[in-house]
Amino acid sequence: MKGSLVAVCALFVSGCGYALAGTGSFLPDYIKVIGVPTFINRTTVFNLETQLTQKVRSEFIGRGRYQILPDPTGVDALLVGEVSSVTITPVSFAGNNLASRYNITMAARVELRDLRDNKVLWENPGLLFRQEYEAQGQTGTGQLDPAAFFSQDLNAMDRISTDFARTIVSAILEAF
Repeated sequence: MKGSLVAVCALFVSGCGYALAGTGSFLPDYIKVIGVPTFINRTTVFNLETQLTQKVRSEFIGRGRYQILPDPTGVDALLVGEVSSVTITPVSFAGNNLASRYNITMAARVELRDLRDNKVLWENPGLLFRQEYEAQGQTGTGQLDPAAFFSQDLNAMDRISTDFARTIVSAILEAF
């Protein structure tokens, strides 16, 4: 009796519809190879496009389902992106009236296109990423310079690019 009860429970649990996040994909089955060429950088932040692109490629590779190439040719789908702006705003100040904490906002657009059917599978033209960081990034004029900020705090660039990559790949693969 006890054995049959366990078997019935196992049957119900196995058919409940739950699955591990990140294991599925809402892309068409024929997409096996995704091209991820270097994103376009319209900001003054040196090498931001390279770091973002590398993080996105690594995130896709980590999911293990697709072959990722840096080229736009010979692929089933093409992921293109453009970073349009990076702004830094002080959010807290030290006793000497110098900013001690900053809010970084990065705006970007990303599109995944099915090259076989020539249609957009996923896009977001208004991606915004915001994070706060402790850092030094002021020029002599008191203006915040994103290029100077990121050159002084490479960890800040790493954190924002990791967040960007995880968000993009999850949105594409899990249809969020």
